[in-house]
Amino acid sequence: MKRFYILTVFICYFFTGVKAQGIPTGGPAIVGRISGTVIDSATKKPVEYASVSIYRSGGKAPITGVVTDDKGNFKLDNVKAGSYKIGFTFIGYPTKFVDPVTTTPAKPDFNMGTVYLTASAKLLNEVEVTAERSTIENRIDKIVFNAEKDVTSAGGNVSDILRKVPLVSVDMDGNVSVRGDQNIRVLINGKPSGAMAASVADALRAIPADQVKSVEVITSPSAKYDAEGSAGIINIITKQKNMSGVSGTISGGIGTRQNNGNANFNYNKNRLSLSINAGGNFTWPQTSITDLFQTLSPVSGTTTVNDNHSENTIKRYSTSNSATLNYDINNYNNISSTFRFNQGGFDLDGWSDNEQKRGIEPTVAYRGLTTSKTTFGGFDWSADYTRKFKKEGHEVIFSGQWSHSKINNDFLYRYSAINPNQSGLNKGINNEYTAQADYTLPVSKLLKFEAGGKGIFRRLSSDYNIYTDKLGGGIDANPADFTLDPLNSNDYEYNQSVYAGYGVLTFTLSDKYSILTGARYEHTAINGKPLGTPVPGLDPFSADYNTFIPSLTVQRKLSATSTLKLSYSKRIQRPSLQFLNPYINRSNVFAQTQGNPELQPEISQTVDLNFNTFIKSSVINFSVYYKHTGNLIEGFANPITEVFEGDTINGTRSIYQNIGENNSWGSSFFGSVSPFKPLTIRANINAYTYSPRISQNLFDDAVNTGTYVMVNAFLNAQYDLGKNFVAEAFVMYNTARRNIQGTNPAFSMYVLGVKKQFMNKRASLGFNTVQPFKEHLSFNQTVSSKTLQQTSKTRVPFRSFGITFSYSFGNVKFSNPQQKKKGINNDDLKQDEGGGGGMGGGGTRGGSR
Repeated sequence: MKRFYILTVFICYFFTGVKAQGIPTGGPAIVGRISGTVIDSATKKPVEYASVSIYRSGGKAPITGVVTDDKGNFKLDNVKAGSYKIGFTFIGYPTKFVDPVTTTPAKPDFNMGTVYLTASAKLLNEVEVTAERSTIENRIDKIVFNAEKDVTSAGGNVSDILRKVPLVSVDMDGNVSVRGDQNIRVLINGKPSGAMAASVADALRAIPADQVKSVEVITSPSAKYDAEGSAGIINIITKQKNMSGVSGTISGGIGTRQNNGNANFNYNKNRLSLSINAGGNFTWPQTSITDLFQTLSPVSGTTTVNDNHSENTIKRYSTSNSATLNYDINNYNNISSTFRFNQGGFDLDGWSDNEQKRGIEPTVAYRGLTTSKTTFGGFDWSADYTRKFKKEGHEVIFSGQWSHSKINNDFLYRYSAINPNQSGLNKGINNEYTAQADYTLPVSKLLKFEAGGKGIFRRLSSDYNIYTDKLGGGIDANPADFTLDPLNSNDYEYNQSVYAGYGVLTFTLSDKYSILTGARYEHTAINGKPLGTPVPGLDPFSADYNTFIPSLTVQRKLSATSTLKLSYSKRIQRPSLQFLNPYINRSNVFAQTQGNPELQPEISQTVDLNFNTFIKSSVINFSVYYKHTGNLIEGFANPITEVFEGDTINGTRSIYQNIGENNSWGSSFFGSVSPFKPLTIRANINAYTYSPRISQNLFDDAVNTGTYVMVNAFLNAQYDLGKNFVAEAFVMYNTARRNIQGTNPAFSMYVLGVKKQFMNKRASLGFNTVQPFKEHLSFNQTVSSKTLQQTSKTRVPFRSFGITFSYSFGNVKFSNPQQKKKGINNDDLKQDEGGGGGMGGGGTRGGSR
């Protein structure tokens, strides 16, 4: 409560200071806008992409200008009170001027209404203007996937979108990686979300695809970004209509596998805008089938063979909601605040038939029953203040954010013949507080300076309460008879504080060369301690370290359509609570996990050479890169034999360790081509190596000690059938991913879809199908060492058919998108291979997808 009180006082003081500041001395008065709609006088149709210029009344040189949108709407922002001349220009029409157009301090906004253009007497036979945003854009510092243009993702979730983004791959469990590395930070509108702290995979599946406008992939972040996340950053931009007036969209999908709905409402009047988004989804129950064969050969002990067949049925549900309020006080001051709320969960019911053969002893056959319920939720509240100065681009931004999330996992395991019966009531709570300041100064046309500071303060608790069956009730055991097991329960507290400062310089040396260079310095302090009854082996730990992070990007413009870019970046991947907590998690006694408080953070350095070119309507992007990762963190499994509630348990225990280092070479290619006008084909392929150098103490138990090539790729084709019909096909393939003890499953799938737009493109109706001719996909996994051999095959239902719909409403006038606010941007924390941030307790049980 004390922290909440301090934060509340800070924010109130902050906004009070903003209001008191008002318009700076010597600055301009309140600014306004001039807007209107350009219509063809004969056809009464909107004139798209017409140029609209603003002059001083009676002047000859334009001050600035905009273009009209697809409905002929335009808006000129930041107009001081005065008299102006407005010019309208478009091919085939004589230039039209309206003079004067007058605004006053009392009425700074002027709506010109409908402006009619009359076609020239000497018209071209046919003029066609195309100004359509590409589905995928390559920019100087990022790759952008415009999800609004994608057909087959409609009715799905964010995981479905990410499968189509260059350099990104998503596995069967929803775990996301960039160039094969899962150490990424996922942001929403440039800000972290507490929803990602518990499980990135679950959080992404909770966001409907219809909420997403675009996805940005940043593989070589500059020093102004947090150093956390060795693979880079994925930034999800949600839809916010940049329109004056009231507008909104209702969309969703109904299918045989998943269903979702989304509603977006936008209000934009003068300098005030409000955007509200509410959505949710749920899946029908889905049953996955797993066959596992395991041989445990401890150095000293008896060989045990486990043969298991299990079936698990899971159903998911979630909601994702947000509200953003933005107000331009004047041309120099802006305040905004966003509140995002999420809630979701999944229920699992399963059974397994197991056979265990231990040495020469008789085979033990037993059945297991599993039920679990996992819920997660939380909120993110952020506030930003932007102070601009007279010089274009000169600004300072102050930001604050509070992220709160929690996860609860309740489970019940019961077995016949043996007695590892147990239940769990597990809870994790995460609070993250961030304060940040960013300053930008364009020194000249050739030099821009950026600097800033930041503090991130994480306060986490993990509370495991494990109950065991002392009565040996078997598969019919009554959970009411279970008693608390203090040795296997755990209450833990973890704190992490990161202090950072950075400076970045951008040099524009000529019209061909530009350089972006910078440095960042971060200090990290962590501590963890068990609470409650002391448990042997669980001791408090603490650590602090400093990290220097340089960055450099050199870009050469080869021609008007081609660029060559060379970049260097350094990143850090801090282990979070799940990796550090020394508690032995026996919630599944046959597959235990344990953290390691002595873990060092991963440090990665990447050099990337990128070539990008446009050839007419085609785009080609090619890159080669080298990445060195030190202190590589992976889980390392070994056989264990222990007595649990009177029965001998033979299973595995995975401990997170710094296994050594990895040197990876990679190459990626993306191409987009239109061989003829209605057809667009896009392809992406990324190949990279896994070449670990294993620490000597682990070398004997490692299997993958050579160099291995892994690939992820997709092919996408979109065809315009005419009359507002669009068809699309998508196919993807990821090879198996290596680790030092085996492989994670390969993954491939294909999707077909068609969409029809009507009501002047305000509404659409579509049909999508995934794997229509195959009900299940199979995923094979291996784990190997000199003491452990394990193979598993899981069949997951993927075939689905679904109908999607959308409808946009509102009587709006076009406005240019506001400048993107920097705000909070925590690219942060190593994610576990289950997709979770590991910051909270509870967690999810293995096998739940």
